[in-house]
Amino acid sequence: MFYDTAKIYLKAGSGGNGVVAFRREKYVPQGGPSGGDGGKGGDIILVVDTGLRTLVDFKYRQHYKAERGEHGQGSNRHGKNGEDLVLRVPPGTIVRDAEAGVVLADMTGDGQVYIAARGGRGGRGNARFATASNRAPSLAEQGEPGEERWISLELRLLADVGLLGLPNAGKSTLLARISAAKPKIADYPFTTLTPNLGVVQGEDGASFVVADIPGLIEGAHHGAGLGHDFLRHLQRTRILVHVVDVSGSTGGDVQSDYMVIRQELAMFDPDLAGRPVLVAANKIDLAGAQENLPRLREVTGDYPIYPISAVTGLGVRELILGISRLLAELPPVEFQPLPEEMAQKHGPAERFRVTEENGLFTVSGREVERHLAMTYLDSEEGLRRFQRILKVMGVEDALRQKGAKNGDLVRIGDVEFEFVE
Repeated sequence: MFYDTAKIYLKAGSGGNGVVAFRREKYVPQGGPSGGDGGKGGDIILVVDTGLRTLVDFKYRQHYKAERGEHGQGSNRHGKNGEDLVLRVPPGTIVRDAEAGVVLADMTGDGQVYIAARGGRGGRGNARFATASNRAPSLAEQGEPGEERWISLELRLLADVGLLGLPNAGKSTLLARISAAKPKIADYPFTTLTPNLGVVQGEDGASFVVADIPGLIEGAHHGAGLGHDFLRHLQRTRILVHVVDVSGSTGGDVQSDYMVIRQELAMFDPDLAGRPVLVAANKIDLAGAQENLPRLREVTGDYPIYPISAVTGLGVRELILGISRLLAELPPVEFQPLPEEMAQKHGPAERFRVTEENGLFTVSGREVERHLAMTYLDSEEGLRRFQRILKVMGVEDALRQKGAKNGDLVRIGDVEFEFVE
């Protein structure tokens, strides 16, 4: 099966905890701090693999978790970093935040890397907190939680040539004729339900990749028929080969058949309408096709027309030569995400937010919640440090401005505190 979309959950590894430990040495107060740091949690990394063509692997497994860092130990022994988790995706994969819908990465180049979820920092051991005034701290940090998120993957095929046209125009038959691909071929509309890829050997020895896109109908840019799901694959092709049934065997008119597809391309993406085009006038061996050929030339403008028969092979060699020559003339294309799809540029992230409901004050924000997660709440020294952090960040002042008084409940994450002036 061909899978071109997937939604997966990522959980990067959390950092290992720092530890409180003391050396046992004579004349050293309390032995001296020797707690080591925790190791960093593993990242989840996406890497482009040109050997992949679909997202099928992500259909059978949706949850991915990287290894957490090891905890620190005494004698200043630091924990081992967690192993990164590498996920391989096919070229042409667009990575989106599943909730916000914004594009995070456009994976096109072989070996391209994107860190989709970052592992948490390892907590510091008490040796890190020793100062001239506090030579035996009993303070350490827990590991930072790793990032977790849902992302959506969308594949837009990277191909040199895209075959497009109405259902039953003969695209699959043409692909089977010019390559080793074996698409399903039948005499009813929408035989092709998923894109097919084939590698074609040109006359000069160079090869190129051809994508057979499922048949489009009027209204495809709005999602009619199968078009909306597969038009996006044409955005990653260098040349479009428009296959038209000039015999009229399916009951259509060659001029209207051609113009319907051209209009759908322009409405879906104006850039597609300006892509280099070759017209394959298919089924030229059937009755009435020669008479319809001049009518097709009236609407194709300057685009070259190649009369062919995908069934018998008539004219197919000339079409392959035309494609090869045009590809050789075109410069390499570096595909970029559509400007309107790119993740919006935001200013500095909001450090925290204070809300009040029924006398309960809630402090939210990634930074303040991270500090809480890294605090040993059963440590008096750790709690005092956390209070200092809140004060420096301005959380206390913000609570007062919201009307917090002594004894009021304040919630941060899943933990509740009493507000104390």
